[in-house]
Amino acid sequence: MSSGVGAGMLITPVPTVAGMWQAMFEAGIPYTEKTLRTVLVYLALLILLRVIGKRGLAQMNTFDLVVMLLLSNVVQNAVIGNDNSVSGGLWGAVVLLATDWVLVRQAARWDWFNRLLDGTPTVLARDGVYDRRTIAKQGIREADLDVAVRHQGGDAIEETSLIVLEPGGTLLVRLKDGDQVADKDDVAAIRAALVAIEARLPPPR
Repeated sequence: MSSGVGAGMLITPVPTVAGMWQAMFEAGIPYTEKTLRTVLVYLALLILLRVIGKRGLAQMNTFDLVVMLLLSNVVQNAVIGNDNSVSGGLWGAVVLLATDWVLVRQAARWDWFNRLLDGTPTVLARDGVYDRRTIAKQGIREADLDVAVRHQGGDAIEETSLIVLEPGGTLLVRLKDGDQVADKDDVAAIRAALVAIEARLPPPR
């Protein structure tokens, strides 16, 4: 009958320094595969974000925020594969930043490529009239446009000459000339005109 100490116990070998460095920096998959994974996932996400529309990029509700947070975890395995090494993670980051850099530079160079990536401005209202078909297509509520009009100093959609949804999701509101709020330049011009009128008046007796 065996009475050895530690019989049946699992002894875990102590990792060496060389073994730890190897585990940290030895990539689990080839760098070519990691490069292809990173680029493909980047392009796929770019297309998906382009499909959800301009407004979805600019104003996310609570549900959209949850989706975005989960999205990073969902695509993580698609990018890294069976690789938890430091060198593999750094390589993926370099490929991701390089891909983004190339696309941004090409978009700045070629207008057609920029339109392909970001899209073009979309007119939502003209001369105080909603384009309800376009508004519905973009997934925007008329109440959102009313809020944007009030932020520009207007009271109603009838006071606008143009409302445009920019490619980045920003609403650009242009009021009609008679309904625009005076800015600093307008106040300065009025003040200068009053000074000129006052200078032409005869001195008081």
